[in-house]
Amino acid sequence: MTDIQSILDKEQYSVEDITTLLQLEGDNQKLLFKKSEETQLKYVGNKVFYRGLVEFSNVCAKNCYYCGIRKDNNNVERYNIEDKDIIEAAIFAWKNRYASMVIQGGERSDEHFINRIDHLIQQIKKETNGDLGITLSLGEQTLETYQKWYNSGAHRYLLRIESSNQNLYEQIHPKDQLHDYNQRIEALKSLRKAGYQVGTGVMVGLPGQTFEDLANDLLFMKEIDIDMCGMGPYIEHKDTPLFERRGELWPIKKRFSTTLNMIAMLRIIMKDINIAAATALQAIDPMGREKALKIGANVIMPNITPTFNRKNYQLYENKPCTDEGAEDCGNCLSMRIELANREIGLGEWGDSKHYFKRKNK
Repeated sequence: MTDIQSILDKEQYSVEDITTLLQLEGDNQKLLFKKSEETQLKYVGNKVFYRGLVEFSNVCAKNCYYCGIRKDNNNVERYNIEDKDIIEAAIFAWKNRYASMVIQGGERSDEHFINRIDHLIQQIKKETNGDLGITLSLGEQTLETYQKWYNSGAHRYLLRIESSNQNLYEQIHPKDQLHDYNQRIEALKSLRKAGYQVGTGVMVGLPGQTFEDLANDLLFMKEIDIDMCGMGPYIEHKDTPLFERRGELWPIKKRFSTTLNMIAMLRIIMKDINIAAATALQAIDPMGREKALKIGANVIMPNITPTFNRKNYQLYENKPCTDEGAEDCGNCLSMRIELANREIGLGEWGDSKHYFKRKNK
């Protein structure tokens, strides 16, 4: 019988070690969570940082097989929030001391889109006296575009790899120039060159995915030396090609439990990065985000998208909080943070400690 504590006590973990730990349940899982919480409190502390999330558009040029806002999904009502409403949401975040926001939307790389984002960043910085931190999650762009946005005031960027296994990546994306695995890797490198705090992440429980794949995902994140991570359970959407493979999926509770194990392991392996408690966890378990905060996550994203648009930003089914206003969402999350015995880091950007350590090497 494997001695789980002896594995947890190691300084370095092999793929086999991580594969074993990712499958833990019951009392053995509690041992994993105990170590990850101890690591969290020692290296990043008790604070949880807000990122006010604006999902400003569901217009997308891509056709990823898992995503509900993919270009060829004709069953979604497309929207594009006006600049003034995005800036108003940013001011709300600033006045409520969230200190940071995330601008997220469907992926585009046309000139109009690039210039619009650049203008928005500059306007948000102007309207908030430069106080509001800005994270972008807008997909693959050129180094020139990344640099342009960085120079205008964005300083964190989330670009999820979805799976570091190239074969699996190619099963969940069309095989064309717009969905190329190596291009994704290059985009992550370009973000580093541009100066961003770089984030990535994966989906947990994809059709055909193994625990060994997930172990390698964690080692991939360590190898490319990320500063932050956002990952969550794969939740199928009926209007996507990948929905046809739903018969291959792990039970939803297994996807949820494994995601928590992934967060815990990543915290142990990369002690001082920022890890987000994904909204998708709450789609499975009403206390999903609290559970993530207890075992390693230290970032949470209250949705400040105007309520009438939220229902149309459905990357997956049963997304929570689509009918709440920005104030409702913030109040709810503050209670969740307290339930997790954590402190809200209001008025602080909550930048990745790992980023500054890496920069100062």
